[in-house]
Amino acid sequence: MKRVLSIILGGGAGTRLYPLTKLRAKPAVPLAGKYRLIDIPVSNCINSEIFQLYVLTQFNSASLNRHLTAAYNFSGFTQGFVEVLAAQQTPENPNWFQGTADAVRQYLWMFEDADVDEFLILSGDHLYRMDYRLFVERHRQTNADITISVVPMDEKRASDFGLMKIDDKGRIVDFSEKPKGDELKAMRVDTKSLGLTAEQAAEQPYIASMGIYVFKKQVLIDLLKASLDQTDFGKEIIPGAAGRYNLQAFLFDGYWEDIGTIESFYDANLALTQQPLPPFSFYDESAPIYTRSRYLPPTKMFDAQVTESMISEGCILKNCRVHHSVLGVRSRIGANCTIEDALIMGADMYEPFGERVNKAERGEVALGIGAGSTVRRAIIDKNARIGTNVQIVNKDNVQEAQREEAGFYIRSGIVVVLKNATIANDTII
Repeated sequence: MKRVLSIILGGGAGTRLYPLTKLRAKPAVPLAGKYRLIDIPVSNCINSEIFQLYVLTQFNSASLNRHLTAAYNFSGFTQGFVEVLAAQQTPENPNWFQGTADAVRQYLWMFEDADVDEFLILSGDHLYRMDYRLFVERHRQTNADITISVVPMDEKRASDFGLMKIDDKGRIVDFSEKPKGDELKAMRVDTKSLGLTAEQAAEQPYIASMGIYVFKKQVLIDLLKASLDQTDFGKEIIPGAAGRYNLQAFLFDGYWEDIGTIESFYDANLALTQQPLPPFSFYDESAPIYTRSRYLPPTKMFDAQVTESMISEGCILKNCRVHHSVLGVRSRIGANCTIEDALIMGADMYEPFGERVNKAERGEVALGIGAGSTVRRAIIDKNARIGTNVQIVNKDNVQEAQREEAGFYIRSGIVVVLKNATIANDTII
């Protein structure tokens, strides 16, 4: 895999994940209590022995830069690196990234000089574990110009993805990006050819692109130089190449989730608490997911009842009940609190005991979840301060609301408390 260079697309403004992307790039959004979204593709690359990685981003990239610098330092005896390439204005190109393909095009001068045979294009907001060596080997065995990783897809979600038709040799003969109506129906195929049973094929009659590609080096360069007005891989570059190049499909049969929306992000995190086997596991020693080492102390629990939950390191839980929830690093849960179906992202620092006492005496709100509070079906972003006797339960069952001045949003019925927000004592949401 020394002849493969990986390009991870950091995504745009992350509007579907807002407000989690208000102060950070989408790949920097915390995941599973202690990781970041970017850790998934980077770890997959490391486990696949691909050590040359660029991450393209342009929105709120400061925290992403800090995380990658702290987490991934390759030995000086290797040529490996993980480097962020942020959007920049130049005399030749005064524009920011206009799309996925344009992002790669703006740094093409750098990629052209790379001594590699293939480019592996990845997305920064998917949850899955893949051995890219199998992906690249399939690409080489079929002498493909472009290989796309695909999954069978159901009718409900199919219109959110690029769909394709393939022949009996796996070659892509038709491609349509996010089709609707009659165009969607026209992309139905018999997915039994992918190895699905008749029942599975009836439930998943589409072949969807994962947004993951392997390009021959010169093919990618030629495509990006020949079509300067085309800015997106899925919408323009791939469909335009379908008739002129050898496009192959690589079937991925493992767990894969596009966690680009608040609801899918919330569901994917809480699914990690399932027993006996969650759909995705961080406990696979053969293919670990790496992240920044924080050297935090063990979690302390004082008379706490915890069920079906994941508790990260450095937390302090006092006389509380936590059920079906994920608690991030340095989370503090006060006495008589109830946390249910919640994602608590934790904090970036500890607040000294004396400072917490002084704030309580002044009627101010300390870091963490205050005593007597209830948090249910919610996401509490990092460094949030939830006062005492607060009820975050969406009591009116509101599906969508934008209360940024009050420190929270509601997305798909899920209350999202903003990073660094303060929810005053006795507040009911």
